[in-house]
Amino acid sequence: MKLTSIAIAALLGITFVSCKKKGCIDPTAVNYNSEAEKDDGSCEYDTNNPLYTAPSTYAFTDDNGNSTVSYSGQTDRLNQLREMTVYMKTGISTTVDAQILKDMFENANGNGNGNFSFTSTKQLKDKCFSVDQTMFEGWMDDLAAASASFASTASDGQAGTLTSGTSTYLFDENGVEHVQLIEKGLMGAVFLNQALNVYFGSGKMDVDNTTAVDPGAGKYYTEMEHHWDEAFGYFGVDTDFPANIPSDFWGKYCDKQDATLSCNSDMMNNFLMGRAALSANVLTDRDAAIAAIRTEWEEISAYQAMSYIDDAVGYFGSDNAKYLHALSEAYAFAWNLRYAPVETRRMSTAEHTSLMALFNTNFWAMSVADLNAIKSAIQAKF
Repeated sequence: MKLTSIAIAALLGITFVSCKKKGCIDPTAVNYNSEAEKDDGSCEYDTNNPLYTAPSTYAFTDDNGNSTVSYSGQTDRLNQLREMTVYMKTGISTTVDAQILKDMFENANGNGNGNFSFTSTKQLKDKCFSVDQTMFEGWMDDLAAASASFASTASDGQAGTLTSGTSTYLFDENGVEHVQLIEKGLMGAVFLNQALNVYFGSGKMDVDNTTAVDPGAGKYYTEMEHHWDEAFGYFGVDTDFPANIPSDFWGKYCDKQDATLSCNSDMMNNFLMGRAALSANVLTDRDAAIAAIRTEWEEISAYQAMSYIDDAVGYFGSDNAKYLHALSEAYAFAWNLRYAPVETRRMSTAEHTSLMALFNTNFWAMSVADLNAIKSAIQAKF
């Protein structure tokens, strides 16, 4: 007996979604199309042996009703970056201390050396590549140096602040807003990279999936289930996303691109389906969900970069505050494309290096033609 796609959608609640060529992309369906890259709702299943169902929210339990979901470490890191961002933004009216930022980055003494409102054993710095640690700490020095000129009006060669409407931004002498480079850059270097490369990588997925880690300590999940949850934690959304949209990080920008990519439901559905599949030990479905999430997460960063380039073009010559702000955000989201997994990434390392070289070191010196060239380079791959 076979069910229509509508009936099976009612049973499973969700489908895998990627992009490009349409067809049935679920390997467990009887009409699976290996060449399809975006689900078109045509999947049909043998309902004599339904393997698992996925919940409508991110809630999973064992046979005794104990929750098997845990990603507190990821929540801590999201909150650390939130508090770092709040502190960085004080640079529009006071001098920022680079050492305070660095203490927060490495979570010195478990509380950012007294600068976090909570304690944690987790940190952001040790989840970055060593070369990125140096880069981010250099940007922290640059932000602190620029904040010493917060009372000045920013211009070509002069650090300071610019205001547009009710918004004020701090820029260095080259028109770069380091708050955006640090915040959005860590979204890529830590959150995206850890989720897509580390937790979805073989080292974290090819692990035990039969025995609860430590039920006596409330750890009712298997090692594999826990790693999947940690990847979900880095996406930074509520368990009922997209019913509720977060105000920051990847969930916010996923929603910003939803009209173009339909990524809200795509991302959540694949997180739910993949988790349900691995708990049922249907690893082909788990891997299909991983591929879809990797592809879509990369697309969110690419399309957000292009969106900010469009904003920069729109403000060019008429609103320097908004122009430089948008261009700084575009730089960060374009930079984050370097962290896309090699298995699914659209740009080679050389192509990404060429893309970033299109950004002039001095943002004041860039032209509309320069901005359009950046967008074209991204668009050619997406």
